[in-house]
Amino acid sequence: MRLALGIEYDGAPFCGWQSQSGGCGVQDHLEKALQTMAGHPLRVIAAGRTDTGVHAMIQVIHFDTETERPLNAWVRGINSILSASVRVLWAVPVEQDFHARFSAFERSYLYLLVNTPVAPAILNGKAGWFHAPLDVDLMQQAIQYLIGEHDFSAFRAAECQAKSPVRKMYEANVRAKDGAIVFEFRANAFLHHQVRNMVGALVYIGKGKYPPEYMTELLETRNRALAPPTFSPAGLYLAGVGYEAKWGLPETRRPGFFT
Repeated sequence: MRLALGIEYDGAPFCGWQSQSGGCGVQDHLEKALQTMAGHPLRVIAAGRTDTGVHAMIQVIHFDTETERPLNAWVRGINSILSASVRVLWAVPVEQDFHARFSAFERSYLYLLVNTPVAPAILNGKAGWFHAPLDVDLMQQAIQYLIGEHDFSAFRAAECQAKSPVRKMYEANVRAKDGAIVFEFRANAFLHHQVRNMVGALVYIGKGKYPPEYMTELLETRNRALAPPTFSPAGLYLAGVGYEAKWGLPETRRPGFFT
């Protein structure tokens, strides 16, 4: 039997999604709880990996088991074992050819940036921060250049293992929200550090260092060394994973608490 689960987690206490030898990954923590419930070793496959300090409002996983449990046991039972930083939102049986990663056709990320003179204590680890005023209109102009199919090498981490730097951006927006700025991205897939690097470039445009057209110049250079620094992981949230309706999954896109 193959089960799909929707997961929410606070990435701050973990060293990223992926399993590590020291057991510090979200995957390690989740697998340990699932194995307790299933009564046998198992491995989970996720829609995508998140880095250290990055959060997920919705991460989708699948795993195989022959253990029969009521579906609410795979939610409430697992949550009673997990730490408060990780929660199972739903669990459903799926066909054997469902794959959390390869069946997904898009991913969505949000980046929350607090734009105040003093860094916020209450959102420490939950939001990025920039002290100087940012022009949202300039950033909104610039972010539109990211829409479409591009070679995103200028926003790709050196350690990125993707076979191709080409990705298709379906949607990209930035807006002000109660003293903060929310960046939204939706694409078929993302490169390692891509969102954080794009936010870094947008902040440089927003503070007036470069015009909006600078975004096009960066795309054309295909050179990460010429782009602004990578922004903090604290404000980054995996907010949605797109799947065809045929899989029968519950909610796989969540707008977050700051929309």
